[in-house]
Amino acid sequence: MLIDPKTSRISVIIPTLDESARLATTLGAIVAAVQPGVEVLVVDGGSRDDTVAVAEAHGVPVLASPPGRGGQMNRGAAAARGEILLFLHGDTLLPPGFAAAVRQALAEPEVVAGAFRLAFAPPLPAVAWGANFRSRRLQLPFGDQALFLRRELFLDVGGFPEIPLLEDVALVRALRRRGRIAILPQAVVTSARRWQRRGVVANTLLNQLILFCFFLGVSPARLAGWYRRRGEKD
Repeated sequence: MLIDPKTSRISVIIPTLDESARLATTLGAIVAAVQPGVEVLVVDGGSRDDTVAVAEAHGVPVLASPPGRGGQMNRGAAAARGEILLFLHGDTLLPPGFAAAVRQALAEPEVVAGAFRLAFAPPLPAVAWGANFRSRRLQLPFGDQALFLRRELFLDVGGFPEIPLLEDVALVRALRRRGRIAILPQAVVTSARRWQRRGVVANTLLNQLILFCFFLGVSPARLAGWYRRRGEKD
């Protein structure tokens, strides 16, 4: 089914866990855009900081969920009213005019899903270049690029697998079998905190190792254990 660019409602679904320091900026950017036909839902996985209060202060409804990004996003999708679902990390800023760009992309019959070009704050040009090259050439955007797709297709492929790691990659692999994934020229801006904490080289190598092992069939549970033992906290 083609998306009507004038009437399609977009549901922005934000899974959170202790994101109060960054969520206000994320929500503020959406609210400031004042884009018609856009609803925003926060699905909180049990935050112990002020995440819920920040969302409520912006007039955004909050759904409670067990922790786990895939499950949180599935619960948000079940409650959303939009024909288009857009999944946004709590530390990522959408670009101005994102709604029109998303509708236009999905109006193309061969496009089944999409994501945005990636940028970081503070800037990490080499990391961003690599992520954008991978997205364009391999049709493999990650969740921090704000994945979007039609609700009916999301339901048809079974939503996000509720696994402890790489639920975004698993969904994108299923979507690639259905058609083209558009990478929009507008950039989302996501936090560079993980690269700052670990170091660009170390974090990049770890991410590539985890991804390689996932493609080889290593279980996400085992990979999540490796990830966390090396000091990463999602």
